[in-house]
Amino acid sequence: MLTTREGHASGDREDIRPLKMYSSVVHLARANPFNAPHLQLVHDGLSAPSSSPTGPPGPPRRSRSLAAAAVEEQYSCDYGSGRFFILCGLGGIISCGTTHTALVPLDLVKCRMQVDPQKYKGIFNGFSVTLKEDGVRGLAKGWAPTFIGYSMQGLCKFGFYEVFKVLYSNMLGEENSYLWRTSLYLAASASAEFFADIALAPMEAAKVRIQTQPGYANTLRDAAPKMYKEEGIKAFYKGVAPLWMRQIPYTMMKFACFERTVEALYKFVVPKPRSECTKAEQLVVTFVAGYIAGVFCAIVSHPADSVVSVLNKEKGSSASQVLQRLGFKGVWKGLFARIIMIGTLTALQWFIYDSVKVYFRLPRPPPPEMPESLKKKLGLTQ
Repeated sequence: MLTTREGHASGDREDIRPLKMYSSVVHLARANPFNAPHLQLVHDGLSAPSSSPTGPPGPPRRSRSLAAAAVEEQYSCDYGSGRFFILCGLGGIISCGTTHTALVPLDLVKCRMQVDPQKYKGIFNGFSVTLKEDGVRGLAKGWAPTFIGYSMQGLCKFGFYEVFKVLYSNMLGEENSYLWRTSLYLAASASAEFFADIALAPMEAAKVRIQTQPGYANTLRDAAPKMYKEEGIKAFYKGVAPLWMRQIPYTMMKFACFERTVEALYKFVVPKPRSECTKAEQLVVTFVAGYIAGVFCAIVSHPADSVVSVLNKEKGSSASQVLQRLGFKGVWKGLFARIIMIGTLTALQWFIYDSVKVYFRLPRPPPPEMPESLKKKLGLTQ
């Protein structure tokens, strides 16, 4: 198998040259260290029986990724293919759009606590005051921009994360991708969130206006034209820089913490290898890792979230002015509500995203393992 692969290497390069950059990414993705089943198949010598110079051929070595390698042909597409990225983007739409919309009441109260802490003195008091003033229906204010905005954000966040993870891992090479995997997760997620926030900003601005300014507008159809008439296109994008401040650290923590937590859970907590776990058991691990990541996400991103909420409510204010006025104590208002919201949100998003991958039979490589070449360099193999 390895000889055949080498024999066709030059031919493959000639075939790739006329293709677009995207096709090159798809081709390279099949050789990156996160496509673990394929790499482990080669590294562990499963393509042919192992043998020694002095003895007869022995049985092929088995590894944790053997089960994954055995069912690779059952996947609906190749890891890193165009279909893979598109379906990952769809998973992001479903996971982010539905979860954020379901938590609109909690998000509404949290925003009101941030912009008017004298009136909304706590999470339970906030719900009580909102119900008295707006009724049960008032808790759903802003659901439309929330659903649209966070669906678009989810498309870019998860879809581009997979793209950038493949690109950066191929730039680093197999060994460095393993050694610097946390930095790779951070870089890929930050790059994806940069574009995701541009997609989210207009709907986030409209949502905050609807939720925090009584009488301004009750629907997206009312809010969007009014905002454009008052401030032009700037009304929809003046919060994009604070969004980057809030969402990029949040997303970096969300993906890097999740990836390393999953790795740690399978290494130290789960009593059997991932390849021996059922899909349901793997999804439970996904949920737990997602919740742990969510708690850290909430803490890291909360100060910027407070600034965004106030900034989108007020006209003519800058992020630095809002930050100075709120002070250190003010930016932490509503943290408890945000921890509950973001912890649950992140856990559900990862659970739904992974479930979409299972449903569409997408490749779900196990946590990366140290390449054989690196083990030899470190003297970990004979």
